[in-house]
Amino acid sequence: MKLLEDVLVIDFSQFLSGPSAALRLADMGAQVIKIERPGVGDICRELYVSDVMIEGESTIFHAINRNKQSYAADLKDPNDLGKVKQLIAKADVVMHNFRPGVMERIGLDYASVKKIKPDVVYAEISGYGVEGPWKDLPGQDLLLQSVSGLTWLSNNIDESPTPMGVAVVDIMAGTHIAQGILAALYQKGTTGEGALVQVSMLESILDFQFEVLTCYYNDGRQLPVRGAVNSAHAYIAAPYGIYKTNDDYIALAMTNIPTLATLLECEPLKEFVNSNDWFAKRDEIKSILAGHLTTRPSAEWLGILEKADIWCAAVMDYDRLVKQEGYRSLEMEVTVKTSNGISVTTTRCPIKVDGEILAAGKGAPLLGEHNKEIDYRFGITEQLQTVTK
Repeated sequence: MKLLEDVLVIDFSQFLSGPSAALRLADMGAQVIKIERPGVGDICRELYVSDVMIEGESTIFHAINRNKQSYAADLKDPNDLGKVKQLIAKADVVMHNFRPGVMERIGLDYASVKKIKPDVVYAEISGYGVEGPWKDLPGQDLLLQSVSGLTWLSNNIDESPTPMGVAVVDIMAGTHIAQGILAALYQKGTTGEGALVQVSMLESILDFQFEVLTCYYNDGRQLPVRGAVNSAHAYIAAPYGIYKTNDDYIALAMTNIPTLATLLECEPLKEFVNSNDWFAKRDEIKSILAGHLTTRPSAEWLGILEKADIWCAAVMDYDRLVKQEGYRSLEMEVTVKTSNGISVTTTRCPIKVDGEILAAGKGAPLLGEHNKEIDYRFGITEQLQTVTK
């Protein structure tokens, strides 16, 4: 299903945030042309998150750049820049995630691009916004997690600040810029006018924490306090957390403590009948519960709790997860092939439309793989370059 068929995206972005947005647009059927520096390409080609490589490049590059085309161009070279400007003249969307000022120096900032394509949807991701004292700081995921307060929400109160083990800031910023692009494309289809869409990684990760920040804003600026025992959320009462059993772990979400005490046959918990105590005395309650749950295996506890419709779950690693029918039934894995015939298994787009999965089988492109094809399709020639540069 090609929901965005005939939408042309010229993508200058690198690493994760911008490319993740372009990936989603490509999944929806847009033609995404990835502009890369000759000989080097997107730095993400060499950004390793493990020692796993595919065709000499990082697995993360292959995961986030499927179904795109690569166009190698040296933006400091007038001829290459002229070619890129010709592509921009035909584009619906132009996007990047460089620091403020980079595209202005190249001559491809919003004002300049709008002269080439007046109805362009121009989208940019920055680290900390385009104004203010932090605008030139590097927009890297761990740094944004740290600055934003996110790292003070996980782990117990006596533990160090703890980051999430995924690039949550990059992906959230990519999600938000994709949403903005889609809204701007809708406006363009209605009014014929383009738009400048801007997202900063800091704004994205602050929005990600709207639940906790709203509590902070409206609670006399009282900082969230992590629990001392099995902490999983600074503002949620016991039993919310992950608990060790005698063979594994289980997760417990919000539930009535006396009901839980009866189901688990845990006498000490039965005294906590006042719901106000479930937060005020959450560490005491969790300590009792944690000790009790180590007496039996996870399957036994889950059998009791699930039968009573208590919000609980097993705690799985990937090896265990992928063996579950609940996982397999989603068909989340997709295998794509590069032009060299290398198969890469990754996750698919999570969106379905009319019951149809948005999936494509093309793997990430080789650097500059589509230059000739794109030049031919869009009529880009040396003669035209002298006119546009």
